[in-house]
Amino acid sequence: MKALSLPHLGAPLARLQRRFGERPWTAFLEAAARVGYLARGAVYLSVGVIALMAAMRLSPHARGALGALEAWGQWPAGLVLLWLVGLGLYAFAGWRALQAIFDVDRCGRTAQGLASRAGQAISGLAYGGLAVSVFGLMDTMTDLHHPDDQAATRAFVARLLDLPFGAAMVIAMGLFVLTAGAGSVARAAFGHFGHGLDCEPQTRTLAGGVARIGYFGRGVALLPAGLLLASAGLHARASEARGLGGALELLITWPFGRTMLGLTAVGLIAFGAFAILEGWLRRIRLDPG
Repeated sequence: MKALSLPHLGAPLARLQRRFGERPWTAFLEAAARVGYLARGAVYLSVGVIALMAAMRLSPHARGALGALEAWGQWPAGLVLLWLVGLGLYAFAGWRALQAIFDVDRCGRTAQGLASRAGQAISGLAYGGLAVSVFGLMDTMTDLHHPDDQAATRAFVARLLDLPFGAAMVIAMGLFVLTAGAGSVARAAFGHFGHGLDCEPQTRTLAGGVARIGYFGRGVALLPAGLLLASAGLHARASEARGLGGALELLITWPFGRTMLGLTAVGLIAFGAFAILEGWLRRIRLDPG
């Protein structure tokens, strides 16, 4: 079989360098978007690796995004890495805003296009919130306290439940996460992931295969998280809510649980890997026309 041609992978960088000379502002926005995809990928890689270690009994617990990133703080350059990821997540949230508000992906105003842009807006809010939490995590770590993903999730749900129509809001959030999980699984089966990548056909095929595994694993992880969140709203009990880490640990209690957790972890790692590939190879169009 013919080997993948790697030199083509440098084309986005060369094009970006040229654009900095021609249109510095749009080149800066493009660079920020690409950094955002890399940060998103780093988060999912961390969650997936720790979940895989938990499935193999090498780690006591699976962790959500904040718990996985907190482990970085044990590294010599951990705080620097967390700063970079936090800034990258802000950049990704900004890119989602450009997609949703200014339609830089040219989704249009059809029902499908508007639904896609609405999803991008919600995604931007979620990653912006995660970026805020990452910087809050660094403050917590410097105070020598250890953050608890599950406690933070339950505290957030408890605050919502105290509001008028709070239970309905929590149920709606749970249903949204369930829909996102089901959508990821469906996209794994029917999505076309390589069309937006600027690379050779062999690289596009490889990236598409990684993406399918990744979206399926992400969907499997989101389904129990959404179910637990909806249940917390239905019963008005914040204690039933769990974050992504708690949802992954719930898989262990199912038949063949550790195998399921291991396969889901591989999927999350694949999702992170595809996000990094997408950040490097995605066609990002910010010029008018």
